[in-house]
Amino acid sequence: MLRRAAAAAVVLAGSLAPVAYADGGPGGGVCDNSGLLVTVCASDDATAPGSGGDSGTAAKPAGASGGGDSKAPKCAYLKVDPPPPPTNLAWEGKTPKDGAVYRVMCPDTGRVGVIFVPNGGGPAAPTIDPETVARQAVDSMKLTGPAVASPKAGGKYVVGMPMWMWVEPSATTYGPATATATAGGVTVTATAEVSFIAWKMGDGSTATCSGPGTRYDASKGKTPSPDCGHLYKAPSTAQKGGRYAGTATATWTVEWQAAALGDAGEFTEVRQTPFAVDVQEVQVLN
Repeated sequence: MLRRAAAAAVVLAGSLAPVAYADGGPGGGVCDNSGLLVTVCASDDATAPGSGGDSGTAAKPAGASGGGDSKAPKCAYLKVDPPPPPTNLAWEGKTPKDGAVYRVMCPDTGRVGVIFVPNGGGPAAPTIDPETVARQAVDSMKLTGPAVASPKAGGKYVVGMPMWMWVEPSATTYGPATATATAGGVTVTATAEVSFIAWKMGDGSTATCSGPGTRYDASKGKTPSPDCGHLYKAPSTAQKGGRYAGTATATWTVEWQAAALGDAGEFTEVRQTPFAVDVQEVQVLN
């Protein structure tokens, strides 16, 4: 597994150069997008770790002789020489007889660390940042903002009455959703699920709900929602269009794994849905 930050600081030094990138020209780009599987073709003529490259040097960029997209995502790999001490976590319990430790830097995503590369038939270090491939997988999921069920678009609500807020979960609006992508010889499986929803109610107040919320039914009467609710203190008549303009913003947590590399990670995605609330004041006649 790619060891980041602390382990990297112990064993690493030296400058790096990129080794490979996904090619947007002929032979590159997305070559298959069927269902949840996205395959991204990549140009890779670099010398991968474990394939006989010189110690302490980085391989030439893929496509260097024939052009290519210099802005494409890439990682750089440099064999650590002299190697770190046997007690260093980068060895993952192995020894120099089993393989070598390489420094990894992925400037486009900011990932940095070290990876152990076995001798012979073991997996070579990736020629593209696995997190970039994971983001390709997420793109194929077509994640959207929350499917707001309450407040209803055509509903009318009352000042001082508890409002129950909830969303309708689905694979694309709440998760979990899983997809796989391949690029540069790296296959990554990513799973995305909403961690929480931040509600801006349009009256200056906010609410953060850790789940989709609870559906209201008439038997609940005037009781507040047990997990996701709001109470308006003023009517919306003075607002533009006579409604409070709010947003429901979902933060998705994406966990990814590149099983062949023993690497994994996590990042977040954000999706938003607007809503409007008509809040009226009840007039009591004596």
